[in-house]
Amino acid sequence: MIDPLERWRAHGEKPDYAGLLTYGGVPYTQDAAELVGFDVAIVGAPTDDLVSAHPGTRFGPRAIRAASCPAGPHLEAGVDAFEVLRVVDFGDAAVLPAEPVKTHEAIEALVGEVVDAGALPVILGGDHSIAEPDIRAVARRRGPVGLIHFDTHTDTGETVFGAALSHGTIMRRLVEQGWVDPARYVQIGLRGYWPGEAEFTWQHDRGITSFFMHDVREVGIRDVVSRAIGIAGPGPVFLSVDVDVLDPAFAPGTGTPEPGGMTSMDLLWACREIGARVELCGVDVVEVAPTQIGSADITALVADRIVREALTGVATRKLGSVR
Repeated sequence: MIDPLERWRAHGEKPDYAGLLTYGGVPYTQDAAELVGFDVAIVGAPTDDLVSAHPGTRFGPRAIRAASCPAGPHLEAGVDAFEVLRVVDFGDAAVLPAEPVKTHEAIEALVGEVVDAGALPVILGGDHSIAEPDIRAVARRRGPVGLIHFDTHTDTGETVFGAALSHGTIMRRLVEQGWVDPARYVQIGLRGYWPGEAEFTWQHDRGITSFFMHDVREVGIRDVVSRAIGIAGPGPVFLSVDVDVLDPAFAPGTGTPEPGGMTSMDLLWACREIGARVELCGVDVVEVAPTQIGSADITALVADRIVREALTGVATRKLGSVR
């Protein structure tokens, strides 16, 4: 176990720009035996071999770690997730460029080690295809899961540009393979021009629930999230957040930006609320492409805060169960 604060321990904190780069400055290990006793393990999945538009998400995990802020109390919730939860950075999966099947196997194996140790896996992507090995690793051990999925797109294509394995097909694959319970699957933030009638017919026939951006606009994020939580219901729920659910003004660094999306404020609140109110079994944040022109670290910064808000919710839930 490596402690990034070791040389600064006497001072109680270190500058963000110094020392080993781990998520939020938490301890780092590559030894699965050292995961025991931790509540949360951060896993990187730096791959973009299966994108259908702009690449660059292979740099996402490193950028999110660099943008991550040190521990401290959430000013609204009054909870410091890093005090309530023991968090460790488990490093990156052994991805192999141009070998998406082997890359997915490596991601699934690493996430599986986290679940086996009793910790909550939080995966930093990477394109959205990583959700397939992420969720599969959890569902192999816990049975079919509920899914709350923030995205511009449904990712339920049968193929994308003729490819069955793509960041645009993984949700369909997860449902068809039995890893996600379609009756407990909710999509939030859909808009734009894809997918089409065939995909939505397939979803309707399986009981998948979709909330479009006009639903968020007309009834409000609080009502949409409340409905989503009710549909996901009791039992393990996976939270998957594609940053392109946000309007490009808030997340310009992503491969398939679509105007008219959510605000950061609404999405961050939603992730915290979901973390506090469901039995989270895993979280991934995907499609951060920090190399996109105009991105700077804006998109990585909001991705970090998505993770922090979800963990604040988990910590709030844990404190509530203790109290």
